[in-house]
Amino acid sequence: MSVEHQTRLLYPLNKFYQEKVMTRNAKIRKALADIMKVITTILKEVEIQEPRYISSLVQNENGIYEGLNVVSSTEFEITLFLNQMGVFNFVDDGSIPGCAVLKLSDGRKRSMSLWVEFITASGYLSSRKMRSKFQTLLIRAVEKSQQQQPNQPNQQSVVKAIQENSSGEVKLQIFEKYFVTLIPAFKCSGIWPRSAAQWPMPHIHWPHNEVVAAVKNEGFSMLSRENPHFYVGKQNASSENDAWLLCFNDAENILLSGGCRKTCLSILKTLRDRNLDLRDEPIKNYHLKTLVLFECEKHPREMDWDIGCLGDRIIGVLLQLLSCLQCRKCPHFFLPSVDLFAAYSSQTLDSAARAVWALTRQIITNPHSLQQL
Repeated sequence: MSVEHQTRLLYPLNKFYQEKVMTRNAKIRKALADIMKVITTILKEVEIQEPRYISSLVQNENGIYEGLNVVSSTEFEITLFLNQMGVFNFVDDGSIPGCAVLKLSDGRKRSMSLWVEFITASGYLSSRKMRSKFQTLLIRAVEKSQQQQPNQPNQQSVVKAIQENSSGEVKLQIFEKYFVTLIPAFKCSGIWPRSAAQWPMPHIHWPHNEVVAAVKNEGFSMLSRENPHFYVGKQNASSENDAWLLCFNDAENILLSGGCRKTCLSILKTLRDRNLDLRDEPIKNYHLKTLVLFECEKHPREMDWDIGCLGDRIIGVLLQLLSCLQCRKCPHFFLPSVDLFAAYSSQTLDSAARAVWALTRQIITNPHSLQQL
């Protein structure tokens, strides 16, 4: 893209950021302030019922909640880190894409484990059993919360539990318009999974060695949730339901530090909410985050992430997204065997590709159209 076109894009993008992105972010912060009060009360009740589920929901020095993931302006995920794994070994043999298992250490008796009732006959800690127990506790806590509310006609329900039959998860509907999924998890710091061993690629000069060390030291999380990376129509085997989903959110956030990377992602998320919130939701914020990371590899120099290059980076990510939709494949940044589009039909991805191309073409040909987007 020419310097002249970069300059043409920069002013509309800055204006879009000030008027649309910052407004979106402010609304999310305000919503979270109210939502977290409700969630904290629910989790305290869960902890009273079952002390092993100790809430790890705390704010850091920047006021950001650890384990919080903003899926959209009305949908959130909260990862709740459980007590340490203890006597379990981490097994990552690549047999279940995007997942690993926790196996009881050799010579240990099941009865010695803190999580004895969640261990299978083969000695694996079952993600499915753990999730089922947590959701039972969560539903009870919500019911108790509802009983404590004054029963008045036409009163807005503060919190409701909505059970997802397909995944076994429970979403909390708060103030009738916000949806929160709570996910039990284990934090794995200081280790790195074998299935992600190819990162960083030796021929790509990003990120610097000290950043790579920080990312691998941060490690990853193991989530108790259904694997979303299966192909359409594939039936989940029991072993797959017992496996734990690998999550690299914190590591990814380290990589997005510096330059205009986070600004780029914030703009893309806002464009997605306003223009690409399509049926079946084939384009999620996580897809955009993944593609920004690939854009960082394509443009490894810090000068390529100067604010003056913001327009190039936005267009670059949108064109990457279009290519992935047309190829019907979007690889996970750390786990190349995982396809983030595997669960979507060809028709859904083709429809999304047309919408992405229409948006991208409009931004390229008429940057001032951002005012209406």
